[in-house]
Amino acid sequence: MNRAVFLDRDGTMIAERNYLCRPEDVDIFPATRTGLKKLCVAGYKLFIVSNQSGVGRGYFTLADVDKVNQHLCGELARDGILFAKIYIAPEAPDKSSRGRKPSPQFLFDARNEFDLNLAESFMVGDKFIDLECGWNAGVKKSMLVRTGYGAEVERASANKFASAVIVDDLNGAADWILSQK
Repeated sequence: MNRAVFLDRDGTMIAERNYLCRPEDVDIFPATRTGLKKLCVAGYKLFIVSNQSGVGRGYFTLADVDKVNQHLCGELARDGILFAKIYIAPEAPDKSSRGRKPSPQFLFDARNEFDLNLAESFMVGDKFIDLECGWNAGVKKSMLVRTGYGAEVERASANKFASAVIVDDLNGAADWILSQK
């Protein structure tokens, strides 16, 4: 079975832009490139799992989300970083959703489609719901990055992270993951 790293997008891989909908506003953290490259070289499959409630709220369209994702993936592909699949939950928080985090459904879908071993996989994000998603799916470890909302979330809810790993950024996450072999 394959190992994977599931990644939140906004605030984790790229700067938080509050309802990002334009490719030209994508700002990739430098640590994203170095960290994800290390994971690719080590053989991890990469997935993006992102709540995009701006679609459900009517702020932008799913096509806008796709354009941002295509831009992000194109930029990272220059460094040999490829994603196996991107999962998007476009629903507003107050609407029913099959995959909106903290639901683990997209991780289960990826497990089934790509023959993944979730017990040897990781979830990385900048919000508590990202970590809950990983815990709900039974990943080896959920990790909080201090980018995006992460540092604020850590300060406000430190007591909730006993079973999580907290790192500065995706490069730190990659180093920790790779140290677990």
